[in-house]
Amino acid sequence: MAFSSNPLSLSVPDPAFESWLRDSGYLEILDHRTSSIPTTYSDPSTTTSANSTITSGLISLLLTLLSLFTFNPFSKLTTEDFSGQTPSWSYGFVGCCDSYSFPSSPAQARLRVHENVKRYARNYATLFILFFACTLYQMPLALIGLLSCLALWDGFKFCSDRWGLDRYPVIQQCLVRIAQFVAAVIVICSNVQMALFCALGVSYTGMILHAAFRKLTPAKQPPRGRSK
Repeated sequence: MAFSSNPLSLSVPDPAFESWLRDSGYLEILDHRTSSIPTTYSDPSTTTSANSTITSGLISLLLTLLSLFTFNPFSKLTTEDFSGQTPSWSYGFVGCCDSYSFPSSPAQARLRVHENVKRYARNYATLFILFFACTLYQMPLALIGLLSCLALWDGFKFCSDRWGLDRYPVIQQCLVRIAQFVAAVIVICSNVQMALFCALGVSYTGMILHAAFRKLTPAKQPPRGRSK
């Protein structure tokens, strides 16, 4: 079924039409619509050689990639995106070869990132936990430091409940500050912050690239084996 640029352009403005497509679940149409937005190119008659065309194409691709790191991918993310069911890893998250394409413009890349981050939020969160666990496995000192901090705070909570420190708020606050200082020293000395930074960097880069190259598809995939 072919859709024109905006069949209701006489009565509905483009932002409202795009909002209706997004709310109605026609993300693949919205994705195709952003890819068909005309961009400004130089007049072919003024092109002196094919090298200039290739150069302009490479510059356009480079600008599209750089635009992925110029906006906040979590601006449309809400807590409700983490409360739903996790999309399928094979058919939903990974997909097939036809499920990926290079974004044709920064606008399409931004649209894909925002919508895919909302849809696959639980998948990306799981991958971050996996990357962080692998990083801690490669850095045993950081793992020991993290476990030491958890044990420190569990011990502090146990002692606070056992000794009734709630009745002595001044002493409790002093002990909290001491525990925070000790935990900060353990984190710095064991390079826990480096492990966290590595996991964040790898997971963020993978999330941005996957969300930008993953085509927008309907939220409910058609069942297999029912082709007419």
